[in-house]
Amino acid sequence: MPTIAPPPLRPADLVAIVCPARAASHAELAAAVATLEGWGLRVRLGASTNVAQHQFGGADEVRQHDLQLQLDDPEIRAVFCARGGYGTTRIIDGLNFTRFAEEPKWVAGFSDITTLNCHLLARGFQSIHGVMPLLFHQEGGAESLESLRRALFGEALDYAVPAHPLNCFGTATGELVGGNLSILQTLTGTASDVSTAGRILFLEDIDEYLYAVDRMLVHLDRTGKLAGLAGLVVGHFTNPQDNTIPFGRTPNEIIQHYAARYNFPVAHGFPVGHEPRNLALVVGQPVRLTVDESGASLMKGFISTM
Repeated sequence: MPTIAPPPLRPADLVAIVCPARAASHAELAAAVATLEGWGLRVRLGASTNVAQHQFGGADEVRQHDLQLQLDDPEIRAVFCARGGYGTTRIIDGLNFTRFAEEPKWVAGFSDITTLNCHLLARGFQSIHGVMPLLFHQEGGAESLESLRRALFGEALDYAVPAHPLNCFGTATGELVGGNLSILQTLTGTASDVSTAGRILFLEDIDEYLYAVDRMLVHLDRTGKLAGLAGLVVGHFTNPQDNTIPFGRTPNEIIQHYAARYNFPVAHGFPVGHEPRNLALVVGQPVRLTVDESGASLMKGFISTM
C-alpha cells in the first residue's frame, strides 16, 4: 500500500512546536515562531516547551501528553519538534495514533526525531526529515529552511549533488526511509522498526566513533536492512571520532564497504544531517534516485504498483 501524505499547509493554518526530546525555551524558539508566522501560519507553543527536567523538555509524561495533544487536535495541521538530542524513544510507545490516522498532519524533525519519522512510516504515514525550530536561523542554513517550507506547502523538492568518488552508478525508484544511523539501529526489533526492502535508504549521524559506525553497519547488514535496498543516499557524518589506534576508514568508506556487496546505486555527499545544509526529505515519499558520472539527483518519482 502507498504511504499517506498529509495535506499541504495553507496560510492561516495552526501549527504546534513541541519538545519530545531535549528542552527548548520560548526565548530560544522566538525567532522560529516569527519565521513560521512570516509564512502565514499561526503557532502554538506546546506545554513541553519552556520547561525542563534535566536535559529533557519536561518529564516523560509531560512530553508524551503534549505530543499526543497536538497529534490529536484536528485544528493543528503540522507538528514541529523543537530539537533533537535524546528522549523520543522514551515516550513513543505511549502514543496513540488512532485520531491522527483520521486526519493526518505533517510532523517534522530529524536526529532523535528519526524515531517519530520511522514510527509514522511503519503505520503508513509520510513525515518530514528536516531542520528543526532551534536551528532555523543557523548561519548557512537558509537553503535548508526554504526546503522545509517547500515540503510543508507541497512544493516540488528536486535535488542534485556533485559527483563523489565513492558513488555507485544506477537509477532506482522507491519510498524514502532513514535518518540518523544510531537511532535506526536502536529501533531495530521495536514497534518503530521499518522495512527497507525496495526502498531508498538515507543515513546521517554526528559525533560517532568510526568503529561504532562500522558496528552499526554490520548490524544493519546482518539484519537484512541493506540486502533489499533499491538505493542508498549517504548524508553528513559530522565530527567523526577515532581512537588512538586509527580505525583506518572514513564514515563514507565504511558505508561503501558494506554497500558494495550489493547492486544498488549509492549517492555519497548528500546534504542531509547535522550541518547547516540539511535539505528536507519526505520520509515515505516515492522518489527517483539517479547516480551517474555527473553526480546524483533525487526527485519525487513514480512507482508502478502493477
